[in-house]
Amino acid sequence: MFHSNNMQLAIRIPTSPAQDSTQYMQVDQSDSSCVVRNDMQNGGFAHAEYIFNFSKKLQEDLQTFGMKIKQHEDNIKFLKTQKSKLDESILDLQVILGKYHHSSGTPVAENEIHSHPQSDEETMQQIMQQEKSAAGIICKLSAHHSIQAYNIMLTKDVLGIVARLGKVDDDNLSRLLSEYLGMETMLAIVCRTYEGVKALEIYDKEGCINKSFGIHGLGASIGRNLDGRFLVICLEHLRPYVGDFIANDPQRRLDLIKPRLPNGECPPGFLGFAVNMIDIDSMHIFCLAANGYGLRETLFYSLFSRLQVYKTRADMLQALPCISDGALSLDGGIIKATGVFCLGNQEDVQLRFPKASMKSSLPENYIESARQIKELKWKKEKMIEDIKREHALLDNSKLNFDRKKAEFLKFLAESSSYAAQQQLSAKPERLTPR
Repeated sequence: MFHSNNMQLAIRIPTSPAQDSTQYMQVDQSDSSCVVRNDMQNGGFAHAEYIFNFSKKLQEDLQTFGMKIKQHEDNIKFLKTQKSKLDESILDLQVILGKYHHSSGTPVAENEIHSHPQSDEETMQQIMQQEKSAAGIICKLSAHHSIQAYNIMLTKDVLGIVARLGKVDDDNLSRLLSEYLGMETMLAIVCRTYEGVKALEIYDKEGCINKSFGIHGLGASIGRNLDGRFLVICLEHLRPYVGDFIANDPQRRLDLIKPRLPNGECPPGFLGFAVNMIDIDSMHIFCLAANGYGLRETLFYSLFSRLQVYKTRADMLQALPCISDGALSLDGGIIKATGVFCLGNQEDVQLRFPKASMKSSLPENYIESARQIKELKWKKEKMIEDIKREHALLDNSKLNFDRKKAEFLKFLAESSSYAAQQQLSAKPERLTPR
């Protein structure tokens, strides 16, 4: 039985399916007692009960549609997260297989058309042509074992020259990476410890270079006098990468976080990180520095950091919000750092990283990795279909919600009009004196 004393009718109106907050329309029984008495006398109680029950049903329908909308939104968010993980796994496997080369339809740098991959011997010859460089002297030393034996104490800690410590399978990419680093860095000498750095150059009491010792003395002994400054990189003083590595990768590539656009997607045309596109000889992968790190997480991470590689300049420029440590594109675009762009014609780079041999560039688990890529791409296609289906269901649920909300608001408006009419018809009876 409905009690007429102090009864309130509370109607909740959802303003949108995504909002938890609600609006209430309250009808206070104490303020409309005359209307209720009049309704009861004229059968209005049944109509009031109908209003209450029907509004409650409409409210429950709105809540149901709102829950369906949230469910579909959660499903889409989950599927997009899973798709992003698949994209990352595919990218990692493609880098391992060396599939970051440009496709036939991708624009390439101007100089690539007239170039051919450089072998390790050719790279060494290019270094030795720099007659007045420290790198040229080191290469001359390694080519003549008698000189090397004589100066074993001088070079025992020297690992090599930057240009020869990494290999790149694609000649166009090799040119771009070499241009990005510049000639001075490509000719830098790499030492394991600071003791090796000190052995290369000796100073007298006044702090001047003693050109009779160290690499200066060695250069003079073979008719190659050093001219100007040169770079020496000390591995033990570099700040290494301390994150994870890509699983099951014999090259121990770094498991860097992929760039993300504001919508959560990986930028179109992103191929990977430059530091992972360098092939390293197996002897240089593990425990080179005194602290136990290898070449990739020390030398090349220091040189390239999180330098990103894209298919085209257009892809690279579209991804600007995601670029923090520079980027380059296979058609010749280079961003040295945030806000620093390299414009103009590409340099004719003679000294570049040599091409990796087929034996060293082909992973042991090549067939298995290729199979995994195929399987992951199939899963990605199915996931894209699932996302499209969830979007369709979401749109349908939103449409039903909007329709039900319009019906609810119309019902409330009509109910308010009815209540107002009942209140007006009750006024004369309330003013009649007893």
